[in-house]
Amino acid sequence: MIKIDDVIVSDEVLEKKFICDINSCKGQCCVKGDAGAPLEKEDIKKLKKNYKHIKPYMTKKGIDEVEKTGLYVRGSDGDLETPIINGKECAYAFFDEKGTALCSIQKSFEDKKINWEKPISCALYPLRVKKYNSFTAINYHNWSICKSACSLGEKKKIYVFQFLKNSITKKFGSEWYEKLEKIFKKKINHRN
Repeated sequence: MIKIDDVIVSDEVLEKKFICDINSCKGQCCVKGDAGAPLEKEDIKKLKKNYKHIKPYMTKKGIDEVEKTGLYVRGSDGDLETPIINGKECAYAFFDEKGTALCSIQKSFEDKKINWEKPISCALYPLRVKKYNSFTAINYHNWSICKSACSLGEKKKIYVFQFLKNSITKKFGSEWYEKLEKIFKKKINHRN
């Protein structure tokens, strides 16, 4: 593990290669699992503000779930997250003609209806950020549905933190990302 300011970063963040391969995985990270996407308080504000623009992109089941449970729910661990439909897909997911799960929040952003792309936890995936009292932890979430993304990252020689540069910078700032990059370069030079 490494520490940058008050953030603890697992070694895998600098070691794993990864490029999202949605054509292969079909967006299964929005469908599988036992909980919705983690949400921060800022995400909640943006959901409340933008829901009317997101709703037209949602499925009927997604809208019904949000109307039943709310824009967000508390997970079993007490954290805020997106609602899920019957223990499966995120309420904000919809499917294209190929059966690929896509995000109604992101689609609304792409169509310039809102100025928020999606929850930061989704933008950072497969990295998971957890805030504790005195520090924040970043871990790499190893999930079999991302096997093709790992293979593509290996093929293109792109590390997960490089692939997620914009999202990491959005969350932690450009100075923080530069510190992460410097540590990575030192590790690579040390290995060689």
